[in-house]
Parts: sequence; structure tokens; C-alpha cells
Amino acid sequence: MNDIFLRVDELESNLSRLNADYGELKLMIKELLEENQRLRIENQQLRKVLKRETVDPAEKAAEEPAVAKNEPKEGPAASVGEGYDNLARLYHEGFHICNVYYGHLRMEGDCLFCLSFLSK
Repeated sequence: MNDIFLRVDELESNLSRLNADYGELKLMIKELLEENQRLRIENQQLRKVLKRETVDPAEKAAEEPAVAKNEPKEGPAASVGEGYDNLARLYHEGFHICNVYYGHLRMEGDCLFCLSFLSK
């Protein structure tokens, strides 16, 4: 009779360990699925950027506003504006430009840090 209680107690502790292991595996699977989804979205965004960057030069020239090719830019002010435009473009492509998450894919809409940076 005592032997049965020992076996039931042992079975119960084995089930507890198994349940804990199962919980850990579920958590790992959840994390992997989330990472996989994040990487899929990032991959889509990067494909869009790559497609836009590899457009035929003739098509790209037709899309750009007419600017004299030999006309020099206006010094440092022009490079600041160009840098701002590049950051704004990155943000609209779905990437963070703030110092907190710079370069990471934006998963949940707008980022207040990035918007604050853009409004400066």
C-alpha cells in the first residue's frame, strides 16, 4: 500500500516537471514565431527599398524633378536638408530613426521619439 503512494507521488513530480518543460517550449515557440513574423515584415520592407533603388536609371530620371546636373549644391545647408530627407524616407519605409531604436523595424505604427525628431 505504501508503495502505491510512493509511485503516485513520483508520477506527480514527473508530471510537474513535464508541465514546466512544456511551458518553456511553448514560450520558445512563441518567441520564434514573433521573430519570424518580424523578419518577414523587415524582409518585405527591404525588398521594396531594393526594388525602388534598382529602378532603371532612365525611369528614375523621369521621376525626379528637373534639376541642372552641373549646378552645385548650396554647401552645408543642402547636406543637412538631404540628411533630413533621407531620415524621413527611412521613417516612412517603416524604420526607426530615433536614438532609442534607430534602424529597427517599426512594428506598431508611429513612434513618438521618431516623430519628435522629425518635427525638430
